[in-house]
Formats: sequence, C-alpha cells, structure tokens
Amino acid sequence: MPAAAPLSLVADIGATNTRIALARGRSLLSGALRRYRNADHASLQDILRTFLEDTGARPAAACLALAGPVHDGVGHMTNIDWNIDLPTLKRATGVARAGLLNDLQAHGYALAALPGGALRQIRPGQPAAEGATRLVIGIGTGFNSATVYTGPGGRYATASETGHVSLPCFSAADLDMARQISGGTRHATVEDALSGPGLERLHGWLTTHAGTPHAASAPEIMAGATAGEPAARETLRLFVRILGTVAGDLALATLPFGGIYLAGAVGRAVAPHLAGYGFAEAFADKGRFADLMAAFPILVIEEDAAALTGCAAYLAETG
Repeated sequence: MPAAAPLSLVADIGATNTRIALARGRSLLSGALRRYRNADHASLQDILRTFLEDTGARPAAACLALAGPVHDGVGHMTNIDWNIDLPTLKRATGVARAGLLNDLQAHGYALAALPGGALRQIRPGQPAAEGATRLVIGIGTGFNSATVYTGPGGRYATASETGHVSLPCFSAADLDMARQISGGTRHATVEDALSGPGLERLHGWLTTHAGTPHAASAPEIMAGATAGEPAARETLRLFVRILGTVAGDLALATLPFGGIYLAGAVGRAVAPHLAGYGFAEAFADKGRFADLMAAFPILVIEEDAAALTGCAAYLAETG
C-alpha cells in the first residue's frame, strides 16, 4: 500500500480574511479549514502560528496565495500592510519546503485539481488541444488575471497585476466615468471599475450623472438588478460591458483556447447575468478579429476554496 502524501499547509490571504487548510497531495483535508480576521492579528506569521496551535498540525510543506505581487520569493499584500518572504514562512510554520503565489496563480494551478461540479460552463467555444492555454480572471475586492501554460515541464501559471492596467475608454462619457471612479487621478485602472468597490463606484457615477446621486453596496446593487431596479440594472450593464471589453483584450493577449475562467465572489455573482447584459457583444467587438473571439470557452469557478486547492496542487507538482 503506497505511503500517504506528506501533510501540507495551504493558505489564501485576502485583504480582510485569511483562510488556512491542510492538504495531502492535491486534496484538502475535510474539516481542517480555518478562517481568521486579519484585523485581529498583528501579522501573517501570528495567524500561521495560531493555526498550528489550534490544529496541532506539523506540516512538511507550506504554500500561501496572497492578494498582491510576489517577486523573488517575497510577497507584498496590496490592500493591507503585510509582507512575507520564504525564509519567514518556513520559520513560522517549521516546514522544509515553501511556496508563495499570487492568488490568481493559485487559481490557475487549481484548474486541473478542482472537484467535480466546481466548474460551470457559460459558453462552449471551440474544441481545443489538450494542454491549450487557459486564462483565469479574478473579480472580488480587486481584479487580476493569470495565464496557465502547459509544456514538457508541466504547468505554469504566470503572475500579473492586470487590475492596475489602464481602463479602456471610448467616449466622452467613458472619460468622465473614469475620472470620477479614479478619484480624479489621471490613471483610472481596470480594478477601479471591475471589482466589488468598482461596482459601487460605477453606481455612484451613473446616479450622479442622472441627477439622482445614490450610494449602494455591491450586494444591494446586485439584488436591485435582479429585482429590476433601473439604476442597478444600468450599473450592472455598464460593469458587464467593461468586463467584456477587458476580457476580450486579455484573450487576444494570451489566446486561451483552453478556456477563460471567471473566479472570485464578484465573478461568480455576475456570471449568470453576462448573457443578458451584453458581455458577448463587448467581448467580440475586436474588429477583424471578432470571429476569433468565438473560439474561447468561458466558464466560472464555483468553488470558493479554489486558491487553497491551487496551493496544494502547486506543492504536489513541484515537490
């Protein structure tokens, strides 16, 4: 009987919460997931030590996915003043082997390890060769993407900071919107619009532009759109149109014939509305390359723990 795979610690560090679990191979252990509020802890190292004390676990390896850039073994959180590097991670967890990933990279590694039912197809696209490039787009508190390539050495998910590229604008109204949602700065980013806070900013601009300024939270806007509230519906229509444009740009940059995968809480929330709010039209609006856009399948990752599964898969594939 083959020996059990070594125990691994995997974590998904967001702006508000950190989730930590244990895994063997690519599989998360049932009942081992813990969630910690970042504001209740002085550092990420403190959370990791608390988890190990809570569970009594002694993992052999650890991998963290964090919402921010990772470079040369150092991770920097974007929306919280926390940094971590590989030597610090090893000391905090007592492991011999460790990895740091951007959270969208982790989603990319998860694609081949997600449980059945975790992926839902929105549009079929065209059949693609095994190992075709895939693109993951994450929409939540922020926005980012990762491209997943497969070659002779295995799979590799690239890191990026796509949320901070310039927001596409095509009209005077777009420019006015960009100025408002960026707080008046010269650089409006994709994340300024395509995120939970971005949905709220778009709603604020639209209602102000209409002479009826009104603040609403992202869940309120989504609920209002479902209920047929005009301002909420118009906000969602604008959000979906921008998402279609940006996703189409990313598709042309990466050629993901293996599929485009939407992830994150906002990504999952807007996915059912894409067909009725103009996503396909905005996605395909690429001039002489419009026909090519139909080749890319579009799916949504329904699994909330995908980043944790991706960390486990990364350790299993690189061990």
